[in-house]
Amino acid sequence: MMKTAEEFLEKADEKAFDLPHRKTINFNIGKYNTAVERGLSKFENLEASKKKAHVVKWRVMENLDKFLPEFESNFQRRGGKVIWANDAEEAQREILNIIKRNNGKTVIKSKSMTTEEIHLNDFLESNQIESLESDLGEYIVQLLGQAPYHIVTPAMHLSAVDIAKLFHDKFGTPIDATPPQLVQKARELLRDKYLNADIGISGGNFLIADTGSIAITENEGNARLSTTFPKIHIAIVGIEKIIPSMADLDLFWPLLASHGTGQNLTVYNTILSGPRQPNETDGPEEMYVILLDNGRTNLLAQKDQRQGLYCIRCGACLNACPVYKNIGGHTYNTTYSGPIGSVITPHLKGMEEFKHLSYASSLCGKCSEVCPVKIDIHKMLLLNRRDAAATHENGKVEEMGWGMFNRMMQKRKWMDFFGGKFKNFMLKKFFKKSWGKYREMPKVADKSFAKQWEELKKSKES
Repeated sequence: MMKTAEEFLEKADEKAFDLPHRKTINFNIGKYNTAVERGLSKFENLEASKKKAHVVKWRVMENLDKFLPEFESNFQRRGGKVIWANDAEEAQREILNIIKRNNGKTVIKSKSMTTEEIHLNDFLESNQIESLESDLGEYIVQLLGQAPYHIVTPAMHLSAVDIAKLFHDKFGTPIDATPPQLVQKARELLRDKYLNADIGISGGNFLIADTGSIAITENEGNARLSTTFPKIHIAIVGIEKIIPSMADLDLFWPLLASHGTGQNLTVYNTILSGPRQPNETDGPEEMYVILLDNGRTNLLAQKDQRQGLYCIRCGACLNACPVYKNIGGHTYNTTYSGPIGSVITPHLKGMEEFKHLSYASSLCGKCSEVCPVKIDIHKMLLLNRRDAAATHENGKVEEMGWGMFNRMMQKRKWMDFFGGKFKNFMLKKFFKKSWGKYREMPKVADKSFAKQWEELKKSKES
């Protein structure tokens, strides 16, 4: 078993029985469910909207080679600069070059999963550049030295009491500070950072091909401040985030907001189309968009699974998943956790190392049901399992085990060849650890039902 798979099982075993953790997650997801139910009720025909979004994303993925150059051309026309990055290292290198060229020392960041994907904060810190998160949830987990717990709500695993204690330890605020007081303290701490930062870095929820724009949706206003005050703005966006037209935001913004937080629209929705123009009073002097591949074309090449790239990062599948709700986001040890992370991570980071994530599912189908762009997520998980088996990524021992199981299940005589005592010995020998230290192994009867039935028939005949 790969080390990542072993770590996953160990963390899952620990978190699944961490009752305070489960209480916090269930409380926060419960509030989310209430808000989302109210938000989705505002759609006249939700199913039709989801089908339309699916078709739009399908058209984009089938014509990515046309939409991306269209975006690049339109963005450059207004003075923006586009950089294509094949992998995380190339993206890091390009960002560092921009910062050094402009003698930058400080970076202010808005919330961005792509920057988490390329481990940008750690990279900049190793190059003596201060990089500060400005989204409140991201800021909190950065103070803790943790990765985001969730795609949309990075600090979902923390209660208000946990955050009050963190701020008390770090900044001397009252131990019983209320959420409004904590937000006010964060605002005071971050305000000067916006004004003094050399570089602003953001992600992008959507790339708009026909206008060459990036669309950012948020609730705190920190993205606007991070992209407006610094002289240089760098947006790092995955190549799959493209949509054909500005008119498509009328569909995608409400779908993202309602499934992500239960809102009709998030509080701040911004469209950026390049650096500050001669007739404009604010905005950066230079603006770069880094188009990140980092394994996405590997997934695009998989015709059956490429719909994993339709994802708009709303986080709905995480909140619906019974596995995620029990083991938590950090257990996955990936940027993208939950069902969608289990679909795309093996293609982005390697099937051999991360194939185990595709087995971390009950296949209940709830993830597919809640997806706003109708990704058939649980089917994608099965296809990943198929590919892992077909390319012999499962290892010889596992393949032999499944081969024996398959043979036994196909012929009853092989199933009954060994008695219950031997089967119980094999279960304890090979499955005790994976079954978990908190549960007892199931006990197999000494004789199978078929064997007992056969003996009963014989006794009646005699």
